[in-house]
Amino acid sequence: MAKPDSQNELTTTLHLGLRSVVGSSPNATVSDFLAQSTPEEQKIIEGALTGDGNNAMIFIHRGPQKGSRFHLTSTGASIGRSPESDIFLDDVTVSRKHASIEKSSEGFVYKDSGSLNGSYVNNETVSEIRLNTGDEIQIGKFHLLFISSQTASHTTGEK
Repeated sequence: MAKPDSQNELTTTLHLGLRSVVGSSPNATVSDFLAQSTPEEQKIIEGALTGDGNNAMIFIHRGPQKGSRFHLTSTGASIGRSPESDIFLDDVTVSRKHASIEKSSEGFVYKDSGSLNGSYVNNETVSEIRLNTGDEIQIGKFHLLFISSQTASHTTGEK
């Protein structure tokens, strides 16, 4: 039997195609999302927007698990297909240890962990980026909306 060629991998990246970002600006994105949310979700979103900047929310607003929400604290969160991930995204388009979100002195920072399909924030390929309220993160088939305190965003320079 012939030895497998190490140059030919069995896995490859999956091009999912990019869709337009939810809104025309981060504020419009959050406003649109608020308008479409249930009263319970509106209360949670408004709590994240008026917080002290040490907490944030991630909402899955498009794709599998739509409507799921995750609370981020100063300890950050791991994101991946592994059930041990803080944000568990159960789909083959997501790497087991796809990315993480960490809290820094400047806010929350998204870091891709060298995932096979990559990460996108507002339709731009990223490996690391500081997140702002209204940013859309795409991981595989999942579209996540980042929401944090607007007061904290203003102190860190967001427009």
